[in-house]
Amino acid sequence: MFLTNSLADTESSVNSIIDSIFNAQIASETLTLPSVLLILFSALILGALIGLVYIWTQKKNGADTSLSISLIMVPAVVAVIVMLVGNSYARAFTLAGAFSIVRYRSLPATPKDISYVFMSLAIGLGCGIGYVGYSALFCVIFILVMLIISVTGFGYPKKREMQLKVVIPENLNFEGLLDDIMESDTAYWRLAKVKTSDFGTMFELIYRLKLKNNVETKAFLDKIRCRNGNLNIVITYAADEEK
Repeated sequence: MFLTNSLADTESSVNSIIDSIFNAQIASETLTLPSVLLILFSALILGALIGLVYIWTQKKNGADTSLSISLIMVPAVVAVIVMLVGNSYARAFTLAGAFSIVRYRSLPATPKDISYVFMSLAIGLGCGIGYVGYSALFCVIFILVMLIISVTGFGYPKKREMQLKVVIPENLNFEGLLDDIMESDTAYWRLAKVKTSDFGTMFELIYRLKLKNNVETKAFLDKIRCRNGNLNIVITYAADEEK
């Protein structure tokens, strides 16, 4: 009987601790130094976790250092905005959203980068309101999802879209010159631009294309080299072109 009551008391204590973590709203109408410091450091720690995960998941493509630093600072800055505005959450959300939009309008971010930005913004809003426990929970879930996507390669194509620039001598008719190679080796393609160079002695053909999964890039380039007299060929991948 005593053991049963003890287990029941322990379970009740654990449930009360969990409820206090996730249901307690730290922020109040009157700011206090302990609550401000707790919210601020919590936002910084959660932002640092998001920044570290971003760096790890983007190490192959080259993580943007400025973006990783911003991911650390955005939750803390947004939390401060929400705390200073007080109970006017609509006004706080507007200010925080405006801050985020202004910061990233000039940044050529990919959709994946934007998901990190929005998560940092959400963490800052949650911490600023005072729900640090829920903010930490959402942060952990987001991190686990991004790590699973990165490890499994979900959503990543085996072949990336590319821009192909081929130089053709003026004595060759460029119309239809590479069409058969494009049809056999690419999943899709289009001739985007044609221009002259070297005082009209060369043509530059610019294609947008994506190779088939079973086609090697070197073999594809070798076929084109046989057609253009081994002149310059440049491949620019889509992600690198945006940068």
